[in-house]
Amino acid sequence: MTERGASALSLPEDWPAHPDPFLALNRMGTFDWDLDTGLIHMDALAYEVFDLAPEDFDGRPESLGARVPRSEAARLDAVVARAIKDGSENYGAYFRIRCRDGTPRWTHTQGCIRRDGTGRPRRVVGIVRDATEELADSEARSLRTAQDEAFRRQTNVVQAVSASLAHARTVQDVIDALKDTHGIRHLGAASLVMGLVEAGRIRLVAEGPAGASVPGTQITRIDEPYPISEVVRTLVPRFIESPEEFAEGYPILWPHITELHITSAAYLPLIAQARAIGGMGLLYSDRRGFSSEERAVLVALGSSVAQSLQRAMLYEQEKDLAQSLQQAMLPRTIPSVRGADIAVRYRSAALGRDIGGDWYDLIPLPGGRVGAVIGDVQGHDTHAAAVMGQLRIVLRAYAAEGHTPAAVMARASVFLHELDTDRFATCLYAEADLSTGVVQAVRAGHIDPLIRHSDGTCSRAPVDGGLPLGLSAEFGRLEYPVSTLELDPGHTLLLCTDGLVEQPGADLDDGMRRLTTLVASGPEDVRELADRLIQLAEEWGGNDDVALLLLRRRVPVAPRPGGRLQQHVAPGDPEALSQARHLIRAAVRSWGYRTHADEIELVADELITNALMHTEGSAIVTLRALTDGDHRLRIEVEDSSSALPRRREAGEEGVSGRGLLLVEQLADAWGVEARGGGKAVWCEFRQDG
Repeated sequence: MTERGASALSLPEDWPAHPDPFLALNRMGTFDWDLDTGLIHMDALAYEVFDLAPEDFDGRPESLGARVPRSEAARLDAVVARAIKDGSENYGAYFRIRCRDGTPRWTHTQGCIRRDGTGRPRRVVGIVRDATEELADSEARSLRTAQDEAFRRQTNVVQAVSASLAHARTVQDVIDALKDTHGIRHLGAASLVMGLVEAGRIRLVAEGPAGASVPGTQITRIDEPYPISEVVRTLVPRFIESPEEFAEGYPILWPHITELHITSAAYLPLIAQARAIGGMGLLYSDRRGFSSEERAVLVALGSSVAQSLQRAMLYEQEKDLAQSLQQAMLPRTIPSVRGADIAVRYRSAALGRDIGGDWYDLIPLPGGRVGAVIGDVQGHDTHAAAVMGQLRIVLRAYAAEGHTPAAVMARASVFLHELDTDRFATCLYAEADLSTGVVQAVRAGHIDPLIRHSDGTCSRAPVDGGLPLGLSAEFGRLEYPVSTLELDPGHTLLLCTDGLVEQPGADLDDGMRRLTTLVASGPEDVRELADRLIQLAEEWGGNDDVALLLLRRRVPVAPRPGGRLQQHVAPGDPEALSQARHLIRAAVRSWGYRTHADEIELVADELITNALMHTEGSAIVTLRALTDGDHRLRIEVEDSSSALPRRREAGEEGVSGRGLLLVEQLADAWGVEARGGGKAVWCEFRQDG
């Protein structure tokens, strides 16, 4: 059995094979290095590995210097010397050689150190092989790993930028998100260029680093030979992979950016809803070319930027529309008021297209008085703005008709209740007599006003309040108590809506105290103070509108004695009539009108008598010394009748009809004003000197 099996499986005569074929198959050469003589013997395959001809090598290690660079030879000698010194038997190393044609080649060597009985190294025998393909595969794997890592890093950056863009409200927010440290610089770009399509042209909104502006490119046509124009026109990305390609493709642009040392660029169309809304360019100064993965990432980035830009542009358009509508509802101009400095401001909420119902108004009234209004209609939409516009007009009309502050508020509430709306409004109406500083204020669910005093201190001015407009009419509670405030020369009255006071999570009283502190520490000039308060509202970033009205009573240049007296005279009450005459006589003399005392007393008596005789009800007599500008004394007699007085010619024996003739002849000026459901007849006397 054994013989038969051996005969059937007879081995070849040259088995086992000599190691040389195995070495040849693996492109390995052998060497034998005699350390005593220093000579190296190499076989034919070793000569091929070193790209040497046998006649070019004399066996000395120094002769390999033509192929092994000095730095590589030094590193290889260090590896062998360390192995000999450490007592090692083997070593291995990769090193580079230079072929005869000058190309580099990676080589690997393994050696075995032979020692004698004393341990002294005598020979080194080993192999050398061409390792170029091996290391090329390794480098390719490392490169692919590095590329994959770079791709993941770029993808993460795109995701981070996209997340940041999701919060961008304006075009500038989009640009800032791209220029942020997590933006284009993490993508490796040196600078960003962006243009938006407007009316068939491209307007640059971001351009490179500081000082990199290219003349004549701020606004360009779509058909001009620029890369942004090209991608907008073709809707196809443009990847420029070298400076030469840039210079050749865009000879007009290239000379202006050579100092930026641009080596490559990626220009992307910004497409939204199948149309180009702009273009974006990423400029690089340290790379050439783009892999397919990198191009895909950049195209995805362009798509994300385009969607964010479209949202931002729509937001800005709607915000502009809302602000325009809001401004159209507010007074176009604020009239100048003698004896006062006025400042009004309005800030729209940071809510895109939302529009609020906040408003202010200043209403000139007869007799040197002025009505100041601040209000807020419920809601943030166009309906709130429309209701606000109507309410502002009717409230202004009621005030101009001469109704008392309480009547103005009550009538406005009825009007709002009768509108086809479910909205209510808060409001504060203050009627100020700038000659005396008396302010009559009514409040409908609104926040209190503030008064800044001439010494810089500021305090809250409590005003008795009623229900908001619309609600008071619905519940039949139209009573609005009137609070009287004193506004001395140099004092400032501040009316505002709650957007300047309230903040999410904060108490209203805390907000009022904070505002009081800010007003006290702010500038004295009302315009500067208004600007400062609105600036702070912007910094707080509240989501509510802010309306603000400041009224400062000026200090007279040369103050003169003056004041205000008021007396109620009931019909059939001779004592009240006598007391009114006595007060008028005393005030006229003390206020410096002694020379006109008789005429003033006579005219006042005529006006009071006419009111009591020709109307039903009481008469209210008001005497004021006006110290602004020219100095005048004003007499007002108010009654409840809307019938206007008529000047009549009295007969020769008539005793009536002479009153108004007397007033006209003695007074410097006279007139009639509507006051709510009644009227007021007034006259003025100028002071001599």
